[in-house]
Amino acid sequence: MAKGIGFALVGCGRIAQRYLQLLGQGEIPGGHLVGVCDIKEQRLSAASKTYSVPAFDDMNIMMDSLGSAVDVVCVLTESGLHAEHVLRLVEHRKHILVEKPMALKLSDAEAMIRSCDQANVRLFVVKQNRYNLPIRKLREALDQGRFGKLVMGSIRVRWCRKQAYYDQDPWRGTWRFDGGVFSNQASHHIDMLMWMLGDPVTVYAKTRTALVDIEAEDTGVAIITFKGGAIGVVEATTATRPHDLEGSISLLGEKGTVEIGGFAMNEVRTWQFTDSLPEDAEVVTKYGENPPDVYGFGHRRYLEHVVAALGGDGERLVDGLEGLRSLELIVGMYESAHAGKEVHLRFSPANCRLGTDNE
Repeated sequence: MAKGIGFALVGCGRIAQRYLQLLGQGEIPGGHLVGVCDIKEQRLSAASKTYSVPAFDDMNIMMDSLGSAVDVVCVLTESGLHAEHVLRLVEHRKHILVEKPMALKLSDAEAMIRSCDQANVRLFVVKQNRYNLPIRKLREALDQGRFGKLVMGSIRVRWCRKQAYYDQDPWRGTWRFDGGVFSNQASHHIDMLMWMLGDPVTVYAKTRTALVDIEAEDTGVAIITFKGGAIGVVEATTATRPHDLEGSISLLGEKGTVEIGGFAMNEVRTWQFTDSLPEDAEVVTKYGENPPDVYGFGHRRYLEHVVAALGGDGERLVDGLEGLRSLELIVGMYESAHAGKEVHLRFSPANCRLGTDNE
C-alpha cells in the first residue's frame, strides 16, 4: 500500500465527490484514499469501483478492517449526523476531519471537541475557503493593518438550489439533519466574516422559505455587531434563478475597501487602499481566479495542509474550537429569526429549531 497519510471516507454523497477526486486520483501529495463507507449501495459501489478501494456499509467495520492504513477518517455525511458519527469514530483513535457545519447543536459540538481531546485525536473542521488565494491575500492586508479601523463587512451567497436538489435526499432542508441556507450553503461565508471581523456581540436575523418546499429557509438576512465596533451583513439565498450568481465578501475600513466575489470567494473584484503599495496594481489580475463551480479550489489546499500538519510541518488548521465559534453565530442567527428579536451572544438556545425535529 502507498506510503503517506491514508484517508477513509464516511459518506459518498455530493460533497464526497470532491474528496474522491482529489484523494482517489492522487492529487494530494502525501495523501491517498484507502477506503469508503456508505449505507447506499449504489453510490458506495460506484466510489469503490472508480477508485479501486475497499467498500464498507458500516463505519466501525471499515475502521477495524483497515486498521493502521487509516490516518484520517473524513465524516462527509448529513450535517445532523456529524456529531453521532464523530463520537463513534473517536473510539478508533484516528484523526477526524468533518465537513461543515461540524454539528447542528452547540452541545453536540462541545461533546465532539471534548471526546477528541480526551482521545488525543485531532479534529479538523473543513473551512476550505480560508485557503483561497484571494482570501489569503485579504487576510494578509488585514493583519498588516492596511484597513485601519474596520467599518463594515458583508457576505453575499446568491446560489441556485431548485427543488430537485432538495429532493435528492430526504434529509435536505430539514431542521433535524440540515437546516437551511444559513447552516448549509452560507456557513463557510459566515465563518469568513468572523475570521475577518472578530468576535460577534449581537445578531438580528430574518428568514423565509421563498421558492422551494422544505422545512428550513432558502433565504435569509442578518445584521451582526462585532466587538471591535464593525457591523456585519449577511445576505444568503438559494433562490437565485436561473443559475448560481456569487459567493462574495466585502470588507470596508477607514483606509481601504476590498471585494472578493466569484462563485466561491475566489475572484478579486475591488482592491483599493489609501496607502497603496506597488504590488496592489497586479492583485486584481493575479488573484482573479474564478472556479468552475461553488466548491472552488480550497479543498485541495485544505487537504494538502492536513497532510503537512500531520507530518509536523503544517500551520495550525481550523480545529473544533474554531468550528464551534462559527456554529455559535449560526445558531444565534436562527435563534433570532425564530424568536423575532435581536440575540446577544453568548446565549442558551431557546427558540432555535436547528438540529431538532420539526414541530
